[in-house]
Amino acid sequence: MDKSALATILLLLWLYLATETKAVAEDRANKSSLGGILWASGKDESDFLAALDADDDYDMGEKDGGELTGGFSSLESMLQWAIGHSDPEKLKEKASDVQRLSATELSKRQAEIQELMEKLKMPSDAELMKIAIADLNNTSISLEERQRALNELLILVEPIDNANDLDKLGGLVVVVRELENSEPDIRTTSAWILGKASQNNELVQNQILELGVLTRLMKMVKSSYVEEALKALYAISALIRNNDNGQELFNLENGYSMLQEILSNITIDIRLQKKALLLVADLADYQQELAYGTKLSPVGDHHLFKSVVDLTSTNDIDLLEKALLAIKSLLRLPSIEPLVVLRDICGLEDVLERIKVQLEDLTNELGDYAQEMESLRREVHITFHRKLEKVSWVPT
Repeated sequence: MDKSALATILLLLWLYLATETKAVAEDRANKSSLGGILWASGKDESDFLAALDADDDYDMGEKDGGELTGGFSSLESMLQWAIGHSDPEKLKEKASDVQRLSATELSKRQAEIQELMEKLKMPSDAELMKIAIADLNNTSISLEERQRALNELLILVEPIDNANDLDKLGGLVVVVRELENSEPDIRTTSAWILGKASQNNELVQNQILELGVLTRLMKMVKSSYVEEALKALYAISALIRNNDNGQELFNLENGYSMLQEILSNITIDIRLQKKALLLVADLADYQQELAYGTKLSPVGDHHLFKSVVDLTSTNDIDLLEKALLAIKSLLRLPSIEPLVVLRDICGLEDVLERIKVQLEDLTNELGDYAQEMESLRREVHITFHRKLEKVSWVPT
């Protein structure tokens, strides 16, 4: 916005507040030195000047309770924003000018304010979502316009209230449909939207799962376009996290076999393996929390466990860390089977000793990080042996 437009808006807002408080001007003693203008909030001049240094932290969306759109809860909040972007000396001059206007002139300016505000009014998040959804429903728009509409939704669905509104506005069905688009970037962004909207949101998780999306996302994980595979796996993780129904569907769709394939594929992008390890740990942690509650299908089998442990031979320390975290979570599962597999099939004892030597060799290179990794390795080792001690009989 240019300076002249800002000055005009500021003046009109001052006029409006002056009009609102004019009726009580003679009965109140809270006039400031800034031309005698009365603040609806009763703030004195020090409060007013302090506002000049305040951060611009208004939300850009429609608020509940009839607040103004465009991120301002009231005329005063809009005024405070304008104050923070204006010259204090010029504000004093404008305040003096206001006092010389008649009641008729003030009323006229008030009408101008209302008209100007209508022109400046920003659409709410819901309105922006409707526009983006309408664009996606328009078969004649260009690929660039379709991508832009998806990018807008990606930002808009981050707040949980907006994510909850996505289905009501018809957006979920539209985004899911874009998973079948022939353009990989469109599919990638669509999966990203679904993941972001469903993150830690059981309502949206279930809405998406009811649309049968999981099967499609699992196919996308196998895409040769790495970004598509990454965002699809991200969406799957978000959909089934802490969700009983989602995890059962994941098992029925052979999700654990998908994870095992990712972890055992030596040519696959390492970022996918890292995400897969995080998902294994997350699934194991959730089942550990439900040890005495809802029963879910076991977390994978000995093939998955072996693939997790095998990744500890990597030279990528970040991947090693995530593998150790996954092993630690698997050890905490309530059943005895993971312990037997990790001990007998995976040779966890020898693996942990090998990692210890590896980290010792990397101490000079990694510094504190090597020490942190050794602490994690030691924690896994202790968990492993404590679990062995607690079990009175472990078949060999």
